[in-house]
Amino acid sequence: MEGFFLEYGNLLLRWLHVIAAIAWIGESIYFVMLDLSLHAPKGEHSKKLGVYGELWAVHGGGFYHNQKYLTNPAELPDDLHWSFWKAYTTWLSGFGLFMLLYLLKADIYLVNPASPWEWARNMSGFEAGILAVLFLVIGYNVYSRLCRIISPTVNHDGWLSAAVGVMMVIVAWLTSQIFPGRAAFLITGALMATCMSANVFFWIIPGQRRMVKALKTGGKPNPLDGAWGKQRSVHNTYFTLPVIFLMLSNHYSFTYSNEYAWVIMTLFIFAGAVIRQYFVLRHLGKNDLRYPAVGIVLLALIGWIAAPSPAPAPVPLAAATSQAGSATASAASTTGVSIEQVHGIIQARCVECHSAKPTQPGFAAAPAGIMLDTNAETLQHAAQIKQVVANKYMPLANLTKMTDEERAVIAAWSGQ
Repeated sequence: MEGFFLEYGNLLLRWLHVIAAIAWIGESIYFVMLDLSLHAPKGEHSKKLGVYGELWAVHGGGFYHNQKYLTNPAELPDDLHWSFWKAYTTWLSGFGLFMLLYLLKADIYLVNPASPWEWARNMSGFEAGILAVLFLVIGYNVYSRLCRIISPTVNHDGWLSAAVGVMMVIVAWLTSQIFPGRAAFLITGALMATCMSANVFFWIIPGQRRMVKALKTGGKPNPLDGAWGKQRSVHNTYFTLPVIFLMLSNHYSFTYSNEYAWVIMTLFIFAGAVIRQYFVLRHLGKNDLRYPAVGIVLLALIGWIAAPSPAPAPVPLAAATSQAGSATASAASTTGVSIEQVHGIIQARCVECHSAKPTQPGFAAAPAGIMLDTNAETLQHAAQIKQVVANKYMPLANLTKMTDEERAVIAAWSGQ
């Protein structure tokens, strides 16, 4: 029953998270489009009122006339529309999911027994959970410090963008060395999402509140409040597509189980950023095809790196019996691996979780819906099984003690 409630909580939080993220990202993309599509006002009345730019649009059977003021609107109503709860809800629900799925099972999902660093291999689940949270806290503070040191008056944003890019490469490498692949991708994405939400909470909204207060009290707003908010908003724009990928990556094991996972992660981050740049320029009326071309090249490079090696030819196997006694190689003269041999290993090492009725505590349903109770189900997922077993991503943290001999049997299996 406990497993069911955890799974149901996962469902509800994930639903909330996705809805809030769609609303936040949709609104963010809309305002970027609006801001970059503004034209200088044509009417003399608008110019006298201090209108900076305007946009006429048609949608949903009606016409819209958007006008932008920088810091001097003729009037400022009390019912201003503020954009922040979507950002906060997205981060809070995402962190709730992280707690439910990773922190509560940190010994399984956050400890990496294959880490090249001994201290990381020997971490307890509690220590790994604390370190994962520290990545978010310290990572945001490093990012924010870069913003304040390199471009405090928003006059060196090119150098700042380069520094943030280098920071993300370092984060991708560090997380991939310390945490299991899937967790590394998620934590890197969570750090970027934390920077996005924190930008709204610490910079964009406070600056806007100070500007509103100054206008309502007859004062003059500090132009840096608007500049800082714009700077952080632009960063959020370029973080958006990489974060979406990193949040979805857990469905595609070929990304995070690769030995060059941190390179794949880095290339996806930059591919998302350059593709987003193309659309930003499109709003300005520029159709610069170099950006999607670079994005396509990066995606093709990822495909080349992530592509599996050709399957090895069947080799003779010595007679071997698994520790569970359920998978036996037929004889030294055997020239292939049968589905029965492989499924015997699966039964001993995998069906505690990947079953219609999991017996592993905390699992109410098979992870990712992959059930391996029968030969047919094992055959259906043959390619995934071979990949994650070869990369030692599965079983998670090797809880069921799959041996190297058993991994060799699966590696030699043709998948038929």
